[in-house]
Amino acid sequence: MTKLITSSRRHYYRTLIKDRSNKPRHLWSILNSLLSRKSPPSLPNSSSNLSLATAFLTFFQDKISKLILALPSNPLPPTTTPPSSTPPSFSVFQPVSTEEIRQAILSSNDSSCSLDIIPTFLLKACLPSLLQPITTIVNLSFAEGSFPQQFKHALVTPLLKKHNLPPQDFSSYRPISNLNFISKIIERIIHSRLTTHLSSFQSISPFQSAYRKFHSTETALLRIQNDLLLSINQQKISALVLLDLSAAFDTIDHGILLSRLSSHYGITGSALDLLTSYLSNRTMSVLIDSTPSPPTAVNTGVPQGSVLGPLLFSLYTSPISDIFSNSPAAFHLYADDTQLYISFSASDSNRNLSILSSTLDNIHAWLTANRLTVNPSKTEYLLIGTPQQRSKVTSSTINFHGTTLTPSTSARNLGVTFNSDLSFKEHISSTCQISFLHIRQLRQIRHLLDFNSAIALANSLVTSRLDYCNSLFFGLSNCSLSRFQRVQNALARVILPSIKRYDHITPTLHKLHWLPIVQRITFKIATLTFQTLQHHSPSYLHELLTPHSARRSLRSSYQNQLIVPRIDSANGRRSFSYAAPSVWNSLPPSIRSLDSYQSFRSALKTHLYPP
Repeated sequence: MTKLITSSRRHYYRTLIKDRSNKPRHLWSILNSLLSRKSPPSLPNSSSNLSLATAFLTFFQDKISKLILALPSNPLPPTTTPPSSTPPSFSVFQPVSTEEIRQAILSSNDSSCSLDIIPTFLLKACLPSLLQPITTIVNLSFAEGSFPQQFKHALVTPLLKKHNLPPQDFSSYRPISNLNFISKIIERIIHSRLTTHLSSFQSISPFQSAYRKFHSTETALLRIQNDLLLSINQQKISALVLLDLSAAFDTIDHGILLSRLSSHYGITGSALDLLTSYLSNRTMSVLIDSTPSPPTAVNTGVPQGSVLGPLLFSLYTSPISDIFSNSPAAFHLYADDTQLYISFSASDSNRNLSILSSTLDNIHAWLTANRLTVNPSKTEYLLIGTPQQRSKVTSSTINFHGTTLTPSTSARNLGVTFNSDLSFKEHISSTCQISFLHIRQLRQIRHLLDFNSAIALANSLVTSRLDYCNSLFFGLSNCSLSRFQRVQNALARVILPSIKRYDHITPTLHKLHWLPIVQRITFKIATLTFQTLQHHSPSYLHELLTPHSARRSLRSSYQNQLIVPRIDSANGRRSFSYAAPSVWNSLPPSIRSLDSYQSFRSALKTHLYPP
């Protein structure tokens, strides 16, 4: 009987994990079930769901109201430099075809909202009958320049920001909007039309990396790290400031946004009317276990969880780049994460830190005029350079709107912990610590899993952490990277428990088709270089790559190669400017000449496997 129970349990969990292998949140739930762990309470205690939903709604409303009331009652008009050239006009959303609607629906996931009359999976099953009515709804909306009112209500789900935050504190939650499925289909078509228009001219700042194809947190951090490492190579120090915005998506002023869509992006006529209709007369309710709160009007912001919201936010904040047009400070934007940095010699630190303080005050004034709130007390500041360089700075403080900022030893930046010498010691330590925790948990339940299920959990819980932004670790010392390698080795031994403790790990990694850590980093650098060269995007990485000119040399060895800059220091050789061409040129010409991304990845992985 025990054998039958164990066999049945094993089969049940194997099937469950296989079906949810691409859904990390569900994998976590399965893991908790396997380990008999009770999930921590994710919502505050309350006498009823209705009272809790109403309390959350009041909290979210009061938070936004307090932020808006704290801003000047008679603000200066937003100081934004008009575009250098008149943007092309975009006045009409072209009608949509039934085939475009079909693709938009079928490419969406099956998640449903309680606002949906028909569950998404059923709608897809009945698509031949429903396709024409849905297409008609979308085209009528485009023709009339009006977004259907019944699609402008959002059910807000409170989501815990971090698992270690107190669940009884309302401030530990962020509001995530769940919208009607058809409304998101309309938004997706609008988004597609707007993206095509915006790509026809210089619209969004090149240094805005959020919600853009071929842009990611990794590409953003690669460019920032590149500039910081090259400054260290030149015996300079860099001051990096990470701004903290409060509820930025929820405080956007609709009037400013619509005016900017017209003046900066050429959106007029019925197209602007449709976006005006989309933003106006919106309502929301908080939903707790199928119990909604009473609805309330939403007069500011864009819905988090919507398709259009992130794009509209990027268009709203992109003109902040005007501040840096005549400033020695560089910047990078990722959604509501704004960071700026300036590099200087130690002897000129006072003047440059004063420039940085002035730039920060200009940013504060711009954000305030645009009804966005920045929190100087939560803004983080790093002084980056070698210990010898940093020791020469006599005064390292900067002022930000009356708040004195002193440099921290480390700060979390888009999911990666930066420290003062860019050694990533804290990040590596924290990643290894939590990875070994998951490995121990995986070892406890390994007997219940088949090989594929174990691989799925291992990739979700551990390998994804090792691979996140791992291109930043190119050129780190063997001592640092060996810590990641020990994690991967331990994970491999759990996946294949038949491997003895003292057996060599390389054959095991081969059997699992896992590249070792150093080769994984090289793999990531090479694939990013391939995509950047293929698509010329992101532009801030593409401008760091210089192909060999055919006029300079006709030797076949230079075909499709990049110029490697002359850099002697170890820190400088870690930069993307040096790493990308070095890795790229080391590849065989047959791999460099491939056009297909999938073919390139496959050939590259085969090439990088250690003998």
